[in-house]
Amino acid sequence: MSKTEQVLKERKAAGKGSLVGYFPIGYPSLEESIDAAVAMCQNGVDVLELGVPYSDPVMDGPVIQEATLHALENGFKLKQVFEAVKAVTSRVDTPVLVMTYWNPVIQYGVERFAKELSEAGGAGLITPDLIPDEAGDWLSASDKYELDRVFLSAPTSTQQRAQVSSDLSRGFVYAVSTMGITGAREELDSLARKVVAGVKLADANQNACVGIGISTAEQVAEVNQYSDGAIVGSAFVRAYAQGGVEALKVKVNELASLLER
Repeated sequence: MSKTEQVLKERKAAGKGSLVGYFPIGYPSLEESIDAAVAMCQNGVDVLELGVPYSDPVMDGPVIQEATLHALENGFKLKQVFEAVKAVTSRVDTPVLVMTYWNPVIQYGVERFAKELSEAGGAGLITPDLIPDEAGDWLSASDKYELDRVFLSAPTSTQQRAQVSSDLSRGFVYAVSTMGITGAREELDSLARKVVAGVKLADANQNACVGIGISTAEQVAEVNQYSDGAIVGSAFVRAYAQGGVEALKVKVNELASLLER
């Protein structure tokens, strides 16, 4: 059982629920993003996602796009992913996943990326634009270096597709609650329950965490009633943009407030 899986299962078994939090590496600078990530882990985030800035972020909403563009303009380099992971994991015990589009990993070299991520203490990868059918190199590398691999399951996924995602994911399956780009929404799509149900039908023991559209403590608590964790990104990045690390701490505490700590 991976560290990510263990954390989610232990909190679920204890009736506490989990908050999975996203923050982009290099925003507004490398050191500041590391401090922000550590603060998130220290104030209520149970699993951390560190995002890799990318020039064509087709799944990201405007808040995250703006932040990652800022990081790229400030000179973000892919090797800083491993610096950030190592720095965060040296300060907190929270599982740290890297969320990245697949092209940067290909350019860097799949096995090289996996090796350096493992050496830095990273838990694994979330790959939103990589489907399991085309992930042969990553499946091999993640097995070799014992890394989590988080694939997506969406409202449009067939049960067969949900089965494949469930079978090949390690850590959890990312259950996309709505179609389209990420970003906070006032109401969670009811299809989230359907996506989670599909994952659980495929494998009752597989974790399913719901992302895209979660922005309130009530939504975090509601999602945890039928899934293994709530994923929040835009709300955290927006809080940081408005008030720095102190505002981010407040937002993390706020969204975790209805989960038993």
